[in-house]
Amino acid sequence: MAAATPAEYISHHIQNLTFGQHADGTWGVAHGAKEAAEMGFIALNLDTMFWSLLTGILFCYLFRVVARDASIDKPSRWQLCVEMVVEMVAGSVRDAFHGRNALIAPLALTIFVWIFLMNLMDLVPVDFIPFVSHLVGIEYMKMVPTTDVNATFGMSLSIFGLMVYYGIKVKGFGGFFGELAFHPFGKAFLPINLVLETVSMLAKPLSLSLRLFGNMFAGELVFVLIAALIPFWLQWALSVPWAIFHILVITLQAYIFMMLTIVYLGQSHESHD
Repeated sequence: MAAATPAEYISHHIQNLTFGQHADGTWGVAHGAKEAAEMGFIALNLDTMFWSLLTGILFCYLFRVVARDASIDKPSRWQLCVEMVVEMVAGSVRDAFHGRNALIAPLALTIFVWIFLMNLMDLVPVDFIPFVSHLVGIEYMKMVPTTDVNATFGMSLSIFGLMVYYGIKVKGFGGFFGELAFHPFGKAFLPINLVLETVSMLAKPLSLSLRLFGNMFAGELVFVLIAALIPFWLQWALSVPWAIFHILVITLQAYIFMMLTIVYLGQSHESHD
């Protein structure tokens, strides 16, 4: 979509395709960030959901193909790549998780690959998908799910739920509550302990979500700024080096989210008597 000014161009490209209830009570797609905000909590970012599901399906399909065609004698290059990723994740779990839980390694692998694929969407030229969607009548289309704080916060809340679940399952409710109430200063300072430990626990999903969102949103914004402010014939000189550097960022952010998940769930399996 052609915008009259760089500000309008940037605003258009960072706006999600939001579906919700309009001020007049009707349901539909928001036209602009202000209207999307007015739709409130129950509004859905359809583009975030679509690209999240698409990359998740792609992840399952690619790994299913490797599992189906796996060969010991003549492994394909894609099989070797998948085996390298699996071994990296398995090594990270062995180093950081000291409990016994068969869920942790598959969960860590899913988190790393899924977030990496979602982040990878940031390398698609910023005007390609919006232009195609505009041709079919869709005004907004933001294709990087991890630049939507709703997506990153949703993932971090899932991890937080597992932390609480395994904390209570492994330690019992008394042991779980005791860690919140009696550490780090002992029983005499129960109110202070409870406040400090509760804040510390709630900060974990918050930091998980905002770290991923902040880094990916900033990276996407750089691409959008280059497209909005730099002449077309000169954009490649800036966008290509930034894209090469951004490959490191998208991989590192997926790895950090995975490692912190392993560490947090490891803490939920440890008792501090």
